[in-house]
Amino acid sequence: MNVPFLDLKAQYLTIKEEIDEAIRSVIDRSAYIRGADVDEFERAFAAKCGKKHCVSCANGTDAIYIILKAMGIGPGDEVITVANSWISTSETITQAGARPVFVDIDPDYYHIDPALIEAKITPRTRAVIPVHLFGQPAAIDAVADICRHHGLPLVEDCAQAHFAEYGGRRVGTFGVAGTFSFYPGKNLGAYGDAGALVTDDDELATRALSFANHGSLQKHVHEREGINSRLDGIQAAVLNVKLKYIDGWNEGRRRNAAIYDRLLAGLAPVRTPRVRSGVSHIYHLYVIGTDRRDELAAHLKNEGIGTQIHYPTALPLMPAYRYLGHAPEDFPVAARMQDRILSLPMYPELDEERIAHVCGAIKEFFQ
Repeated sequence: MNVPFLDLKAQYLTIKEEIDEAIRSVIDRSAYIRGADVDEFERAFAAKCGKKHCVSCANGTDAIYIILKAMGIGPGDEVITVANSWISTSETITQAGARPVFVDIDPDYYHIDPALIEAKITPRTRAVIPVHLFGQPAAIDAVADICRHHGLPLVEDCAQAHFAEYGGRRVGTFGVAGTFSFYPGKNLGAYGDAGALVTDDDELATRALSFANHGSLQKHVHEREGINSRLDGIQAAVLNVKLKYIDGWNEGRRRNAAIYDRLLAGLAPVRTPRVRSGVSHIYHLYVIGTDRRDELAAHLKNEGIGTQIHYPTALPLMPAYRYLGHAPEDFPVAARMQDRILSLPMYPELDEERIAHVCGAIKEFFQ
């Protein structure tokens, strides 16, 4: 039995007629750049997030970059973020002209450790960007308290946590802005690159919208220089269809995570995901921990089971950040976890038979 890590076609087949009609409509109207589909998505996504404004853009990386530029962050500034994330989170800080300052993670949930943030704050610190990793909210109340105490803007990277909740409140609503990726493999994924940011700040939304559109709010009038980062009409049409189903898909992921938890319970060499109290985890990824990660991954591959590693190298230990002079002992938890984590197949259409096959192969390996 083959079990792919992700099966995007299975999801497409469940909504094929709606998707095909939405794409056909865009083509019929030649509404390829912005237009009614983009406007509809921005309104609907902002409303579902509980925010006043949604500024769509070309991808989730741009969403972070755009909000940093809209905030006026640039050369001489520092922005604090977490040591274990996709490089989008940190590279956008550098692209804005600032310096990324990394913080180690907690050993239970793999999020930025709030207890370590204040030691990294300097007079040059201009913002903090926690990441809601794997679909589970970070300890966002503690991070927000620190930001309020020091007068620092909080920007949430929600690329892996569409509509996850902390204390009944959706991620992306705790700081000045939340950024999202709609990369195809995300819980809410387009059929190409796409992204957005949400905020309640009218001025910040206006600056972000302008910067993403060549520094312009009116054609041929450019108050500033910007970039070209716009959501395509076809991607917006796809997202408008999918947005109707996201809650059910997230629930399907929770159901499948519960099956994994049950079938892997008691297997000592494997640590299943720990869930923070009072949160709604949407399981973008189901990540286990084991000291024999690479051997297990090879065994599962031989059994026709797809896995991935998110992420094999902590950001401050990447060659790209060699100039910062960090060593593994500077981030002991992230450095240790990078060699232990393994993402198992996870998507709403995954059935119990296939999950049982995955868990059976894992037990066979350790037994």
